[in-house]
Amino acid sequence: MSRPTSGRAAAPLVGVLALQGDVREHLRMLTACGAIARPVRRPAELAEVAGLVIPGGESTTIGALAAEFGLLEPIRRRIRQGMPTYGSCAGMVMLARQILDGRPDQESFGGIDMVVRRNAFGRQADSFETAIELAGIGSVPAVFIRAPGVERVGPGVTVLGRTAGRIVAVRQDRLLATSFHPELTGDLRVHRSFLELVRAAAVTEG
Repeated sequence: MSRPTSGRAAAPLVGVLALQGDVREHLRMLTACGAIARPVRRPAELAEVAGLVIPGGESTTIGALAAEFGLLEPIRRRIRQGMPTYGSCAGMVMLARQILDGRPDQESFGGIDMVVRRNAFGRQADSFETAIELAGIGSVPAVFIRAPGVERVGPGVTVLGRTAGRIVAVRQDRLLATSFHPELTGDLRVHRSFLELVRAAAVTEG
């Protein structure tokens, strides 16, 4: 597996899982943050990246397509091996170890010790925007669209933000997840925070 040159000055190679959802928006944000951003649809493409973004979309569809494209087990394996991964909205669901209100056959990548409820904030008509105070970042604009919510977290998970009494942003080791869509706001700080995890991992492994 090839990796980008380590060091903070190097532009990290980061993939966006490009099966369904807000792929272009994440690619644009990562590029604006100084990363080399590429869509990932095949295991060979996954093997080249130093970090992965799982975009918003429909979690059951993403899981089914990941299995169809032969990416389900490779992504699970890379996450277990410590690949920095960020999931927004449906991506948060995909990183959960337990999903409430999902389909019986729903697949996820796992990785974060949390229980997530799909559509915790209601349906499409209940979408909203607000400001979220994120630990280590500050107040950021947040777009919630059929957003999930975190019901419970394990002892190794750090809660980064809440709204309306619900946990909406978490981190565990090199894994980051938000209920909301920072890629739809133009605010780069969440993506920059994720890239710090990618760069730190490259230095550690380099």
